[in-house]
Amino acid sequence: MAIAFAKEGANVAVVSRKLENCVVVAQEIELIGRKALPLACHVGKWEELEPMVDTVEEGLGPIDILVNNAGMSPLYPSLEEVSEELFDKVIAINLKAPFRLMALVGSRMKNAKIRGSIINISSTASEVPSPSSQPYGSAKAGLNALTEAYAHAYGDGVRVNCIMAGPFMTDISKAWDMASFEERASISASGRGGQPEEIVGAAVYFASEESSFTTGATLRVDGGWAGDGE
Repeated sequence: MAIAFAKEGANVAVVSRKLENCVVVAQEIELIGRKALPLACHVGKWEELEPMVDTVEEGLGPIDILVNNAGMSPLYPSLEEVSEELFDKVIAINLKAPFRLMALVGSRMKNAKIRGSIINISSTASEVPSPSSQPYGSAKAGLNALTEAYAHAYGDGVRVNCIMAGPFMTDISKAWDMASFEERASISASGRGGQPEEIVGAAVYFASEESSFTTGATLRVDGGWAGDGE
């Protein structure tokens, strides 16, 4: 998504916990000819969010697109063994962080009269029962609800939309039980997981004025996984 936005002419702040990963992506963006700002930030810690937003605006100017893409879904042996600490961490990253960032960035967009776009990245786990990822699914269901709520809060000036992603073959897929994954994939409409570049079209659409009359929407980009009957 960051590379796609740069190719469309955007300057991009790349923010994650691990600065070295952000630097790699920022270097790719600069090769495209756009400005890039790599920043380390733990979005689960509210006290880091406003200083991060300030740094982005100091380095790149007012923000007109926000993508809430941070996520985590740790493995656990059973539901009764989910600790309060694990549950709170999952909620902090997947729900509390986007809530706070939408409030911080969206209000600045409104005050500056910027016709901005906020894009939340949810998951089909928010709708499909998954005992192995219920704290995550619950948080993402909350994010779906926040998308509509913030769309109404900001009105026509700042659009707020959501991409409900299915399984994508990013680095996280290296930890999956691939035999189980392939069995599940075989009964989905597409029969496979998604490639990272296959999220680009939806993200660019929501970021651009082509979606000027689209707000409060959740778009499923999952190859038909959520509709496989399970």
